Parts: sequence; C-alpha cells; structure tokens
Amino acid sequence: MVLGAGMAGMLAAAALARHVDTVTVLDRDRLPGDADPRKGVPQARHTHVLWSGGARVIESLLPGTTERLLEAGAHRIGLPEDLVSLTAYGWQQRFPETQFMIAAGRPLLDWTVRDQAQADPRITVIGDTDIIGLRGDAERITGVTYKPRRQGTVSVLDADVVVDAAGRGSPMKRWLAGLGMPAVQEDVVDSGMAYATRIFRAPEGAAKRFPLVSVYADHRAGVPGRNGILLPIEDGRWMVTLSGTRGGEPPNTEDGFTAYLETLRHPLLAELVSRAEPLTGVQASRSTANRRLFYDRLVDWPEGLVVVGDAVAAFNPVYGHGMSAAALGAAALGAALEESGVGPGMARGAQRAIGAVVDTPWSLGTSQDICYPDVYIETRDPRLTRYAGERRAQADLIGEAALGDPVVCAAAMQVNTLSGAADALQSPEVRAALGRIPAGGVRPDGPTLTEEERGAAALVVANQSE
Repeated sequence: MVLGAGMAGMLAAAALARHVDTVTVLDRDRLPGDADPRKGVPQARHTHVLWSGGARVIESLLPGTTERLLEAGAHRIGLPEDLVSLTAYGWQQRFPETQFMIAAGRPLLDWTVRDQAQADPRITVIGDTDIIGLRGDAERITGVTYKPRRQGTVSVLDADVVVDAAGRGSPMKRWLAGLGMPAVQEDVVDSGMAYATRIFRAPEGAAKRFPLVSVYADHRAGVPGRNGILLPIEDGRWMVTLSGTRGGEPPNTEDGFTAYLETLRHPLLAELVSRAEPLTGVQASRSTANRRLFYDRLVDWPEGLVVVGDAVAAFNPVYGHGMSAAALGAAALGAALEESGVGPGMARGAQRAIGAVVDTPWSLGTSQDICYPDVYIETRDPRLTRYAGERRAQADLIGEAALGDPVVCAAAMQVNTLSGAADALQSPEVRAALGRIPAGGVRPDGPTLTEEERGAAALVVANQSE
C-alpha cells in the first residue's frame, strides 16, 4: 500500500508491484484524468526539472516514460550544452552534453508517471480519500484506517508494506509518536525563499527548441538572493519563475514581476520575457524550506513501514532535486525488496538506504541556502555548522573551475543531476584540473546564446557582459 499518488508514491508503487501481488495507492485529492493541476501539489505552478539521474531511474521502473514525455512536448535539455546560465561565479561555458534534464510542466510529469504506473494491473489508485492513521504497533505496521472524503465510514485496509509518500504534510512523525516511538531528529534550513511564476507564449522561432536560461544570485554577496529561470515547456510555452530569499522575495503582481526581472544580476531574462506573450497571471508560493526527518537513525523501526519522497526529505525547489531524489528513494525501496522480499528487516534496510540517497541533494541545497541573510537553521549536521566554511570554500573553487574546465564541469554535473557517486568531484582528474585554476579554461564574459537562438527569441541587441 502507498499513501500519496504523487511522483514519489507512483514510483514507489511501481517498485512494490514487482514484488507483491497487488498495490493500492490512496490519495486525498480527486485525481485528474489527464495532465491537469491538482490541489495537493501547489508547487506544480512553478518550474520543475527532472535531472538525468532521476530520469534514468524512472525509465528503469517505468520503461517508455521518457519517450511519452517527449512526445507530449517536453523538452530534453542537454547539460551544459543547452544551458545559458549565469551562476554565482559567472557565465557557464556550453560544453558538449554529459548529462541532461527533462523540462515540462509538473502536471504533465506527474500525470505521465501516474498513467504509466496505472497501466500495471497490479496497481490500483484511489483518490478523494483521507488516511486516518496507522494500524499496528511500534514493532510492525499492518495497514491503515481510511475514509472517503465526501461520504462513507472509516474502514481498515491491511497491507504487508505501507509506504508513506504523502509529501511535506505527512503526519508520520505524529503517528509514530502515538505508537510510543522516540522522537525523530528533524533538521530544517529555511532561507525564506519565495516563488513567483508566469507562463508565456514563446516567440515562434523559439517554440520548439530553446535553451534553459537562468540567472542566479551570488550567495557570497551578503544580500538576499534573487534568481530567475526560463524553462521551455510543452505547447510552445516558456515558464518563467522568479525566486528570492528572505528580504528579497518577488512580488505576486504582474507589474511587480516585470520590475523584479530588472533587479536580477543580468538583464537577459528581462529582455527575453519582454518579447514573449504572457498567457497567465502570477502564481506565488512560499513552502520552500529544506526539511529532513532522520527516520533512518532510529534504533528501532517497525516492520512493514517505509517513508519516501518529501515525507522524509523536502528540498528548496530552486535546486530541482525533489523528483530525482524521490526516484532514487523508490529505487532503494526496490533494491531492499529484491534482497529481502517483504520479510523481516526489509523496511529497516530500505529506510536506511533512502536516508543515504537523500543525503547528497540535502547537502547540495542546504550548504548554499545557509549563506543567505536571515536564514533559519535547526540542524546537528556538522557539514552545516562546524565545517560549513571549509566546505563552502571548496564548493566555490569547484564552481569557479566548472565555468571553463570541461572535466570539472562534467563531474559537477554528474553530482548535481544525482547521476553518480557524490565523490566524483574527488577524482584524480578533477583534482588535477582544480590545480590548474585559475590558469586553465576559457570563461565566457557574457550570455552564451548563439546568434541563431537570439534570432529565434527576437533579440536584436548585442550580447551584454555582466
């Protein structure tokens, strides 16, 4: 059984279905029958990217998903080849692709994964249902109690395995306390990031193919961060999301949105947007704190219970790690089932493996967020306290080098897209490349749009340097 029919829940269901007879997925929302937004995923209004690390895992769990997304109009963005990005350190050189991302609206991503999973006759999805609580005790979870949202009585659904994929709002911590289990460690890093998004019709020449364009804050500047990203999505549209940390939040009005674009570190995004037709108003959101529950560290863990996705680790969406981390968590669940079936020790092993796979995105996002003014931090992680300065200096060195060195860039892309071991940046090749800094590498001094791309976007002014 799976609680939650979002990305994490459906991927967990796909992993479970390979090892059990039936999988029932319960969700509180009335689920749409196509790629429409739904209430339970408010962040769907903002930009989402599916990194190559997550895309490959999804493809292994649900073969054909990538092809369906591309056929539906999603864009495959080669990294860094199809990336025009002003990072904290400067403009990124557009080296040949070593990784990629899938760019689409979140409703299309969610619907495609859900529809792919539901094609398995072993998986049944039931929406419009409230989960009342767990069945069982601190030694073993045996199912849940639930109730249809609009009418009906409380019922019991027994299960060999219960997977909590209920997202940021999961009540699991409270439920486990009610079973007499000790308090779970919870870490929070909250930069106060707020989001504002608007969708535009891309200029005709840029409707089918255009790079992802981003202008990021410099976290070293000691001021609130202000970011902007232009994401090509299906149906010839651009999704433009502005984000700002506490004290630099973007407004939620159309005039304010336009004015905020002008405050970014470079006017490129403002220029591009000024030549695109707005299709929507401004959608705003503030649920962006990094939050991690260390269920994997509890000494005792009940059989038959696994927690995945945002219910165990939720990330600031600006780094785009949520969906890929959810996919890796589902894969970890599948590996534990492959090793132990649904027998003793499976749930504990899976939970520890999930804790391991969320550690890299947790470290990547929080290590940068702690740099902004007025950030709220509640953590015991020495990487974010005692060793924060040392680790930040190393990350800055890598960030500088990645702009112009293809070896460092490829290793950084591998880590950032969750496509390999986190120690890729410690390889001898990368260390040698870092030893050449600052002598090696050619770093662009302005936006890296090609003349063809500028023409497609109806830009007629010359590239401007930072």
